Amino acid sequence: MARTKPSALELAMVAAVGVHGFTVSPTQLERWRSQLWLPRTTEWTDPGTGGLRPEIVRRAAALAGISKTGRKISWFGWGFWAIDATPESTARLRAAVTDAFERPFRTAGIDFGQIPQGDSDEAFEARQEMAARLFRNQHCPRRDFDGALRANAAGAGFELPPSRSVSNIFHPALIGPGGRLMLGGAQDVGFDELAEAWEAATPGGNSEMVEQIRTVQREAALAGDDLFAQSPLADGLPGLMRTVREADGERLCTAVLACTKASAALTVLLPRMVTDPEILRALMADEMWDQWVRVGFAPVLGVSGEAAVSMSVIQHLLMPEWAEALERYQTLMGTLLTQPAPV
Repeated sequence: MARTKPSALELAMVAAVGVHGFTVSPTQLERWRSQLWLPRTTEWTDPGTGGLRPEIVRRAAALAGISKTGRKISWFGWGFWAIDATPESTARLRAAVTDAFERPFRTAGIDFGQIPQGDSDEAFEARQEMAARLFRNQHCPRRDFDGALRANAAGAGFELPPSRSVSNIFHPALIGPGGRLMLGGAQDVGFDELAEAWEAATPGGNSEMVEQIRTVQREAALAGDDLFAQSPLADGLPGLMRTVREADGERLCTAVLACTKASAALTVLLPRMVTDPEILRALMADEMWDQWVRVGFAPVLGVSGEAAVSMSVIQHLLMPEWAEALERYQTLMGTLLTQPAPV
């Protein structure tokens, strides 16, 4: 069926986006509306002036800018759904975050609905087999990003802040217990086993840091608290999915907006580190480098963008302190973005 002729309003939007330096077609505008990344045309104008609303023009220009880079709109569009926070956009958001999180596991043949529950020997053994299958014949989904940065910096005679944690969460020592933790939760992996794996995967062993963690765990246990059982992965992947499915819509939109804004800022900043290594030094000096970028919750090098952002959203929902720290990190990144490039 032939497309209808573009309306005067659509042509006005095309021209307005052009003022921002981007080219967009009426067909693209229609596609973005169908995805709810742009509001309906009835919401494009200011009732008082009749002119295009500047925030809608900026949104269309942002979408055109993302498309110009050759990227899919992907998780960038999640932010627009979160801004609008309508029942329909929130429903799409919830479905997208859930699907992005589950997709890598479905690819590995893991159906969340089929993970055996309970503490019987049969359920435990079935989860063990599923965990082994999770990474069987799979290439590491993420190279040692942190280590590569440090090696390149050392080669250039540039010193970076010291590591606080493992450089690569997909270190072979972590794969086995990590897979069992994801599928069976805390009931399938002992704290001591995970601590030993963490120590083996930490640069130089970092026994002091691991021993501090053990001390905190022991003191909590003596006080009657099981910190390991209180972790976000205490109930494994099914528990994380319940966090998204049961989250209040407003809270979900807040989490997605915070995580997509931070992720977008990071994707702009990282290319600048080539000519301005002080940006990288500032990013890595903050604890959120370890708690967000290094652990794979940020969409950089080798990590599926949607999967990484979905993990950020879950972390944001589960841990208020982490959410506050990400907001602070966003402020730091905003400051770095406004700094002039070195001459």
